[in-house]
Amino acid sequence: MISNFLEILILSIIQGISEFLPVSSSAHLIIFSDIIDFSNHSIIFDIGLHLGSLIAIVFYFRKELSNILNNKKLLNLLLIGSIPLILVGYIFYSTGLINSLRNLKIIAWTTLIFGILLYFSDNFNVKKNIDKDLTIKNIFIIGLLQAFAIIPGVSRAGITITASRFLSFDRHDSTKISFYLSIPALLGASVLSIKDAINENIEFNFLLIISIILSFIFSFLTIKYFLIYTKKFSLKFFVIYRIILSVIIFSIIYY
Repeated sequence: MISNFLEILILSIIQGISEFLPVSSSAHLIIFSDIIDFSNHSIIFDIGLHLGSLIAIVFYFRKELSNILNNKKLLNLLLIGSIPLILVGYIFYSTGLINSLRNLKIIAWTTLIFGILLYFSDNFNVKKNIDKDLTIKNIFIIGLLQAFAIIPGVSRAGITITASRFLSFDRHDSTKISFYLSIPALLGASVLSIKDAINENIEFNFLLIISIILSFIFSFLTIKYFLIYTKKFSLKFFVIYRIILSVIIFSIIYY
């Protein structure tokens, strides 16, 4: 029982923090699962982890989401931006190609390459803001690049922030765009996980509830403080983190 709770706690911390930061939650879950050999990292806990993050983002932006639902232009833009990831994700998931991407070599290279891209994008001049300059063209470009997040190590948050910064949105608005786009992404991940659980006749239990609660707490705190962070600081810390992590993974692979 205690070991089960500790595993859920660790997984919830990893999911809650890395889901919304530009560091790749899937990569961290794969890395930690390989290192610690989690026995409970199964479909049922994937459901809890994703649902917790989904509830956290919806709860945090509940007022903004209410306005978005009444703003057909912005709502349509976010839906357009979500289409590429949904389509690519479904294809990779249904064909089983997603499993071929879950290895340390791919994670090492994507962590490094997309970390470097994040660095260059964060030096772009700010010319646009989300209220006036988010267009079909901009959101579609961001959405297309978001589809790369299927690959572990790319980071959905990282690639959407990178794309937004390259398009000259300020750091804070780029983060908000990333957060808004995370809602359909997390919803899709939750639906797929629930579908798998139903197909495999997996029973829902109280550990699922614990995973949802813990994932919600860590996700909510990350969202809150990362938004504060982007108002005051650059993203160089995360670039450095990604480079160091990639070097560590390369050393594990080749030495």
